[in-house]
Amino acid sequence: MYFFLQQLSFVESMFLTTVVPNRLNVVWLEGSTISIIGCITQTYMYCAIGCTECHLLTVMAYDRYLAICNPLHYNTIMNTRLQHLLVIYCWVFGFLVTQITLCFLCQLEFCGPNVIDHFFCDLVPYLELSCSYKYALQLEIMIVGIPILVIPFILVIISYIRVFITIFGISFTKGWKKTFSTFSSHLTVVTMYFGTILTIYMVPANGYTLPIHKLIAFLYIVVTPLFNPIIYCLRNQEMRTVMEKLFRRREKK
Repeated sequence: MYFFLQQLSFVESMFLTTVVPNRLNVVWLEGSTISIIGCITQTYMYCAIGCTECHLLTVMAYDRYLAICNPLHYNTIMNTRLQHLLVIYCWVFGFLVTQITLCFLCQLEFCGPNVIDHFFCDLVPYLELSCSYKYALQLEIMIVGIPILVIPFILVIISYIRVFITIFGISFTKGWKKTFSTFSSHLTVVTMYFGTILTIYMVPANGYTLPIHKLIAFLYIVVTPLFNPIIYCLRNQEMRTVMEKLFRRREKK
């Protein structure tokens, strides 16, 4: 679990580095400029890292499923080799599949307004500025969104259904609470992350206004990575025990 948490922390650090500096620049200067190449690069990195995080969260759900539903064989199945292969798959898939979107983005032409009403180069407001035929790209986003968002989300749901079935089979309260604590943190993060992203990219664009789009984007780009360390630390008994020991040592000094 901690190996995957390290990868999640690194992914979210890259996520924040890709978006937040430009956002701070926009807020501080009440607007900013960016080239088309720079905007496309930011969009590609944002999509690739987001795709990687979706699949990493799915792998973490599978890890919790094995730990709870098949504990006796957990160390045999989830060995170091499989851990590294799963992480490599998440990174390679994330940066390869989004190159399809990159190819479509590079073919867009811009001949009208050049002001993006957003704090970074997101796909929806970026497409609104293009005067090219955008139906192919919009269709591609919906199709690619299936292996990037929909399938991982379904796999996460299946994993946790199996986990809940296993938990309800535990008769004693202490074992139930201990088992629940091992995956409740991850379930909270998955709900926040997938819920906001699916709302933006899998719901028709005319279903919400642009201010709501910016608010939802802010939630999964800034708020979710901000609260992840808090969620994983405070809801994990081992983390709380270590933190309590550190505070006690400081008080003694």
